[in-house]
Amino acid sequence: MEPATIGLDLAKHVFHVHVSDSAGNTLQSKKLSRKDVLPFFGVLSPCVVGIEACASGHYWAREIRKLGHDVRLISPSYVKPYVRRGAKNDAADAAAICEAVSRPGEPAVLVRQRTMVACAIRAHLAEYGLIIPQGRHRINSLAIAFEEVREAMPIEACFAISTLITQLGELNTRIGEIDDRLVQIHRNHPVCRLLASIPRIGPITATAFAATIPNPSAFRSGGEFAAWLGLTPRQNSSGGTCRLGGITKQGDRYLRHLLVLGARTVVRYPKARATLDGSWVDGLLERRRTMVVAVAVANKLARIIWAIMTTGELFRSAKI
Repeated sequence: MEPATIGLDLAKHVFHVHVSDSAGNTLQSKKLSRKDVLPFFGVLSPCVVGIEACASGHYWAREIRKLGHDVRLISPSYVKPYVRRGAKNDAADAAAICEAVSRPGEPAVLVRQRTMVACAIRAHLAEYGLIIPQGRHRINSLAIAFEEVREAMPIEACFAISTLITQLGELNTRIGEIDDRLVQIHRNHPVCRLLASIPRIGPITATAFAATIPNPSAFRSGGEFAAWLGLTPRQNSSGGTCRLGGITKQGDRYLRHLLVLGARTVVRYPKARATLDGSWVDGLLERRRTMVVAVAVANKLARIIWAIMTTGELFRSAKI
């Protein structure tokens, strides 16, 4: 069968590749010397290649991308959950990378890189008295602002900023391609379409849950699902006295992060609160800090997600 995804574990001299087909079956797992890496990918048909982001990751991504493959850099924090326990070696790392890159909801490091590049450009321009307000929607104005002060800047500074602006443009293009792919997956996946009916659950969150939770019936209830995500209080109870602390923060950190972001939007806007349970959220806001209420709303969203994924029903807004 044709390879669909490949996980490449980088090293200085000895690399390891893990090749899987479209069904997730392992086709090949082998070591490669440094000189054999590019010839190995050169004879393969185009497929998705996952590389753990590191110092040499960008170099190998560029070289393998020239051979026609779709190369994605994966943050190490999103590879670790897929490493088999008690099997920390190059082969296991390559298999984990291959598994992580096959998940449609797994984020690449491109957005973080774009933020870093934009901050670097802002810092360089600030050295010459040009202050650009923060915000993702102002990223495209950085190039325009640079052209306005280019003539007054040293040649060396212009060269450095021009390089960063070029890199920023490339990152914007790649992120746009990934966003378009996520939207396409979101539209064609039945579970994603169901989850999209929940307030503040967009394509990224929907695809992440659909990919990570293939069998929601493994959880007995929505409360157990929320506990698995780390959205329930940590208990330290004894002798009949109940002591509750902060949330446990166990489980998948990325899924929990997405839910909290969506919950903060629900808490912020009255119209969004009304679709979930406006009176309940308003009552919490009178007694608790905003972030505490957002976590409570995230817990509620997790329960709703579990209910929708297990029943196959659309979300029904609360009556106003």
